[in-house]
Amino acid sequence: MGIVLSNIIAIYRRELQSYFISPLAYAIASIFWFIGGLFFVTILLGPDGILLAVAQLDSQGQQLGIPIPPIDVPYEFVRAFLDRMGWLLLFILPILSMGLYAEERKRGTLELLATSPVTNWAVAIGKLLGVLTFFTTLIVPLFGFQAIAISASNPPMSPTIPLLGHLGLILLAAAILSLGMFVSSLTDSTILSAVLTFALVLLLLFVDVIAKSIGGPVGEILGHFSLLKHYNTLIQGIFDTSALILFTSYIFLGIFLTAQSIDALRFQRR
Repeated sequence: MGIVLSNIIAIYRRELQSYFISPLAYAIASIFWFIGGLFFVTILLGPDGILLAVAQLDSQGQQLGIPIPPIDVPYEFVRAFLDRMGWLLLFILPILSMGLYAEERKRGTLELLATSPVTNWAVAIGKLLGVLTFFTTLIVPLFGFQAIAISASNPPMSPTIPLLGHLGLILLAAAILSLGMFVSSLTDSTILSAVLTFALVLLLLFVDVIAKSIGGPVGEILGHFSLLKHYNTLIQGIFDTSALILFTSYIFLGIFLTAQSIDALRFQRR
């Protein structure tokens, strides 16, 4: 057990260091922060932003003498921001995951991994933890901006809602990256890996729409596999164990399929 853990840590450190020295990773981080900051400003302060909309409703209510029901501005802001960020992951994460194994295939180092004494599970877990840690560092500044914005709310907002929402964001990212890692293990083309991952995740996001069109027991069962449905539950501040189980299942499935893919390569080399 200690040897396996040390192997995971070694792969994790190597993978994480590769992101912090990669120009592509810095380009992805810049684009992610720029778009995330744009979402932050437009949702909060834009022409169609929450603050202006609430001010207009309040002004109309005073002019007409009609009481306006209170609006939880911090909650609506956090929910709307995390909703936009969830869609942003659809485009960013396939690019992050595309080189996890495809680059190894292209450089010819995947054969060394496949024939090394390090288990396929240890390699897959180490790689996934590395890219997930890098992604987590990307959302920390945005989380800080949100904390500053909602700290001025009166009455103060419960920290449980934004924390649960960001947990959902990380779990969604882990599920997408895990599945993207499996797709990356199947090809030596990073572009093809990114495109296939995008298509797969898009299907899993909209499976709820497909389930509603089917209807009946089959549609109800199919709807439980929707990433978007369970993510929306978490960003609304609702703690749902079924959402945690689903995301964990997708993460485990991606790691399992990746290990099997590399095991098949190991068998071919033998």
